Amino acid sequence: MNTSESALAEEAVLCRRDDAGIATLTLNRPRQYNALSEELLTDLQSALDAIKTDDSVRVVLLAANGHAFCAGHDLKQMRSRPEQAYYRELFGQCSRMMLSLVELPQPVIARVQGLATAAGCQLVATCDLAIASTDAAFAVSGVNLGLFCSTPGVALSRNLARKRAFEMLITGKFIDAQTAEAWGLINQAVPPEALDDAVQALARDIADKTPVAVRIGKEMFYRQLGRDLTDAYQYSSDVMACNMMEADTIEGIDAFLEKRTPRWHRQR
Repeated sequence: MNTSESALAEEAVLCRRDDAGIATLTLNRPRQYNALSEELLTDLQSALDAIKTDDSVRVVLLAANGHAFCAGHDLKQMRSRPEQAYYRELFGQCSRMMLSLVELPQPVIARVQGLATAAGCQLVATCDLAIASTDAAFAVSGVNLGLFCSTPGVALSRNLARKRAFEMLITGKFIDAQTAEAWGLINQAVPPEALDDAVQALARDIADKTPVAVRIGKEMFYRQLGRDLTDAYQYSSDVMACNMMEADTIEGIDAFLEKRTPRWHRQR
């Protein structure tokens, strides 16, 4: 291994961007099944913070090197410091990173291969969209170790039907990709050889939309979820009224009426 390859192998998160405005963040601890160490969480948080204010990024892909997507927290690292204060800070750090994914203006697509367990399954549930290969498997199996997956339960219970989420949390059993799709944990399950094409197709479809509508839409979607029905309609009506005044929205409607392709301004 040469010097540049060695440096690449030591980076916990790899960042790459293409000309279409798609940024790919790749978990890079393949020998540890991409377990969420303190260092990986820190690097991923830094990458998300940088992307949040980068107008050139339209879509974010969350991928992983190796045979597993993410095996959850690094249990070996956790057991090296058996202190409640440390555990509070670690889980707080992870929760802040998960919230950053939701609060990111750009949609985030998880590209899942192999195992996604515990906080790794939480990561999939937290991403806005997810596509997995048919050889992927999902579990929140902490209960088998005596540790109920409480923080993963937050994301699962907001994506799956309540009884499905609790079944996964209370039994720790694995579900396959097809079941994950049926239960709403992922959007698509595709053959391994089709995974990259499916992820890219979804990312490019989103990247082709005007950024202003995508940004407004993602924020509105999550904010209305916590409101009662009447308040949600009031809030979403206000959002749509503001959205109508955006330059790209005016251009999009005019283009539709004039039967032509819209010319997006591309600014956020």
